[in-house]
Amino acid sequence: MAGLIFRLIAKAWRRRRAGADDDGDEDPHAALVARVRRRRQLENLYAKYLVYARILLLVLGYAWLAALASPWLGRGTYIDENALQPGQVLTKWGWDDVHAADRYLESLDALHARNASKAELTAWVKDEFAKLGISSSTQRYAFSTATGSVNGTNTYAVFPAPRSSGAEAMVISASWLSRIDEGAGAINQRGVPTVLALARFLTNYSYWAKDLVFVISDGYLDGMQAWLNAYHGLPQSNLVAEPLELSSGVIWTALNIDYPGHSFSHLGLFFDGLNGRLPNQDLMNSVAMITSHTGGVPVVLYDHIEQPFSLSRHHGKADWHVKVLKELHTYQLRARNILRHFGYEVVGRPSGVHGLFHQFRIDAITVFAVPAVGPHGFHSLGKLVESSLRTMNNLLERLHASFFLYLMAGPHAFLKIGHYLPCAIILSIAITLTGLGVWRQAGWTEYDEWDAEVEYKAALEQTTKESPAPVLVTEKTFVPRKRQRAVMEPLGVMLATHAIGVLLLFAMRFPSFYNTITIAASYIGLVLVAPPPLKNGLRSTGGRAPFHTVLHAFTLLSAGMVISIIAVLNFALAASLAAVLALPFVSVSPQSHRLFKIGLAALCAPAFVNPGFAKNVVREYELLGGWFLPFVCVVYVPIVLQSWMAAVLYI
Repeated sequence: MAGLIFRLIAKAWRRRRAGADDDGDEDPHAALVARVRRRRQLENLYAKYLVYARILLLVLGYAWLAALASPWLGRGTYIDENALQPGQVLTKWGWDDVHAADRYLESLDALHARNASKAELTAWVKDEFAKLGISSSTQRYAFSTATGSVNGTNTYAVFPAPRSSGAEAMVISASWLSRIDEGAGAINQRGVPTVLALARFLTNYSYWAKDLVFVISDGYLDGMQAWLNAYHGLPQSNLVAEPLELSSGVIWTALNIDYPGHSFSHLGLFFDGLNGRLPNQDLMNSVAMITSHTGGVPVVLYDHIEQPFSLSRHHGKADWHVKVLKELHTYQLRARNILRHFGYEVVGRPSGVHGLFHQFRIDAITVFAVPAVGPHGFHSLGKLVESSLRTMNNLLERLHASFFLYLMAGPHAFLKIGHYLPCAIILSIAITLTGLGVWRQAGWTEYDEWDAEVEYKAALEQTTKESPAPVLVTEKTFVPRKRQRAVMEPLGVMLATHAIGVLLLFAMRFPSFYNTITIAASYIGLVLVAPPPLKNGLRSTGGRAPFHTVLHAFTLLSAGMVISIIAVLNFALAASLAAVLALPFVSVSPQSHRLFKIGLAALCAPAFVNPGFAKNVVREYELLGGWFLPFVCVVYVPIVLQSWMAAVLYI
């Protein structure tokens, strides 16, 4: 039956095609004429409704971006990988282990009290590992950067798995510097003793199916970067590091411990990785579940302590009023988490030592003990770390079932990629459609002055003899004409701006650059807002489209393309770029008000650069291989320079 229906449909289609061929024999140009007419109709509709489409897309994109923190968007977290079984083990961490951690802390405090050197601290950690019967070693390293040299010594130990061949491994780490103020100098006072106490406790049991690797990295991020590069045999041009004497299998998961205070009230989860990478969500969800149930510790995202909504403060108010206030309170909490996430993801900065593992396809997070007077300490932290490690020990393969692309709104709430990605894509579509509209506009003149004058004279001559006087035509008839769009000149300017970006990337690697960075940026602005004779020389004349109009179209199209491409790689960067550029880029046109164009030129002008921020970005680029600096220099700065030039020439 299905075959008969298919044959009938095919026969009808062949007859219809044959009829179309017969009609074509009668009028060979009919199809071409109809095609041209349809194309012109579509172009006219596009030009007619482009303004409304842009406004609609801008409103929808910005509204969606603002709605990301809404409690109505997203869903609660859950575990996808059945093999994990979080919180299903009976923890054995006890008060004897807490006492051991206290002894390690006393020894470390004594070393700090007499201002022990890095070499003494490293030797002490290595000796403590050796006393436990675990193979340990050290690794010295040195980075050379534009902002100065960075050196240190890492200490690590490897406990082979009793029940396997050592093909896989887990890492338990702590850095000497805490992540407080992004590694500004606060000591991870209890993080290092926690790792030593865990090494003493965990090596007493034989149920481990993966090697346990304990790492005490020097500094904040630099030590772990050197250790990971050496572990995976990855060379780095500005790094000189000793090879590792001890090795293990493929690292699947890692847990970094940051405990800078004497006690803590909440456990914060840090998950943002280098260059916007994220761990598998199952790891985060498992640790969050274990922290809440096994450890009995309130879990938060980052170090944001969430104050619960107080009903007593709103006693006597209407139910709908209380409900609205509660929704606004939830929105505020979620917005704070999302903005913190954006702050790390936009610049590609890891929120902790764990973020360096993601580049090697290792799922890792940092558990941060939020400093407080109490009530939790070594006992609670040890229980939840033990349970988390035993959960990771259950894995038979790498984590893959859950999400790698997500947006965390809270410790137990997240947004899928389909919930947050459209806002950046919608804004990029608005920019792209505007670019296509400017490109179409560049191909047509609004009127041809010579033809309009001819039409004016012809209208005067067409007077009847019955008229006592000639008919006066008060308005000219404007005839649209096609004009040539120069492509090579705008492309040359675009290549020149990208070349400037490459030179800027290399220049920022020299220390002397930071003393003159404001002067150099101001010089670029002086060149771009050149005197009127120079601007007039750049304008196209005759029957060609204006230079700046074509440049404006190409800039809009390239900006929309860039935002769409990086939206999946780094959504926070794409959304921030779209939010900053969409409104000014879409609003500028030849008909825009002069003051608005001047304001846009001032807004887009990179006239001032913060030297301190620039130094941090360069440091992360040279130490960690961050992508933010190359992106800004080679992509963002050229786009801004092109749009700035187009806006100035529109004036």
